[in-house]
Amino acid sequence: MWSPVGVVVTTREFSGLLFDSDGVLIDSTAGVEAAWLAFARWYGLPADDVLTRVHGRRSQDVIAYYADRLPVPPDEALDRFLATSMREHAGFAVLPGAVELLATLPARGWAVVTSGTRRVAQARLAAAGIPAPPVLVTAEDVPAGKPDPAPYRLAAQRLGLDPAGCLAVEDAPAGLASARGAGCATLALLTTHRRDQLDADLVATDLVTVRVDVVDGRFGVRVS
Repeated sequence: MWSPVGVVVTTREFSGLLFDSDGVLIDSTAGVEAAWLAFARWYGLPADDVLTRVHGRRSQDVIAYYADRLPVPPDEALDRFLATSMREHAGFAVLPGAVELLATLPARGWAVVTSGTRRVAQARLAAAGIPAPPVLVTAEDVPAGKPDPAPYRLAAQRLGLDPAGCLAVEDAPAGLASARGAGCATLALLTTHRRDQLDADLVATDLVTVRVDVVDGRFGVRVS
């Protein structure tokens, strides 16, 4: 059964593991928030309100929310935002335990499910030394982003798995809602949000406290 942070839990087995990227594998919070603060300044939007909407969501969905308050078309605002993000706010760091855990995984059965664009996701994963995942689901791949279930449903589908047999590892409420809606079990990391903000089956500080044993193609997951 699931147990709180800091308590060794009985291992549960899953047929697949689905990892968010930002906030789970990579710490890009400072750069992401700086880019959105710039977006808010450009268009005279309340910065605090913008920052409450960005984590775990696709850039185009956040910008679409403010469409009627923008002096330019949303596509133009998105292009400017993405260009600025890549050029001026591209810094990131690998989160503790991420590289080590992923290095133990086989070349199948796991995926990265991100709200970022494919270009940004691939560049960050490669620069971080994280192996290319068997499946990468990005903003361009789905008709609706997190918290809609589409990203996690697609990841499971591309792996040839039932979402109910997968564990989604997330750090943000929108991502956890997406995973739950797809039918996945959930593991929340306390890397960007407080514990009381996260509704998940299991909670861990970061990936350092998560162990995965692979036996006969299945993933045994334990948190300590």
